[in-house]
Formats: sequence, structure tokens, C-alpha cells
Amino acid sequence: MEQQQSSYKEKERIDLREPRRFKVTIFNDDFTTMEFVVKILTTVFFKSTMEAEALMMQVHKSESAVIGIYTYDIARSKVQKATRMAREEGFPLRLTVTPEEE
Repeated sequence: MEQQQSSYKEKERIDLREPRRFKVTIFNDDFTTMEFVVKILTTVFFKSTMEAEALMMQVHKSESAVIGIYTYDIARSKVQKATRMAREEGFPLRLTVTPEEE
């Protein structure tokens, strides 16, 4: 039996890229308690207690700290959850999402 060859070539499209990454930064304020910041870092950002306390002290001393680098959707989701928790407790905690420098 004769096998027919197609005049069409399958073209493989390989242009997969890593998703863009975004930094989540937490900012110091005079009202949010240190304990609450540690709670946010452990429950929303899944930091260990030691890492959360170190980040909290960094924020306290230098006004802000990058607490994680994520894809956009995950970064936004975590910031929204942390902000909602802060507002429910009456704290003005501020977090931002910014593109990571490449």
C-alpha cells in the first residue's frame, strides 16, 4: 500500500514564557499592631513565624518591605485578602503590587 505524503507541514509554535512576576510590598503605619502584621504574614503569605517577625521588624525600621514575589493574580488576591482582614480589624495597613524589575 502506498503512503501519501501531505504537502502541509505542521508548524510547532514554541513561544512559552514565564509569567511576569510582581512584588508585594507592605508599608509601616502608626496604627497597625506588630502582632497583626505577623498574623497577616503567616496566614495570608504563609511565612514561618520567625520569617514573619523578621519582616515585621524590617517594616517597622525601614518603613516598608517586599514580602513576596508572585504572578499578578496571586499577588492581587493576597493583597486583597490581607487588606480586607486589616479593614475588618480597623487597621489602615497598606500593601502594593508592583512589577518586578527584570
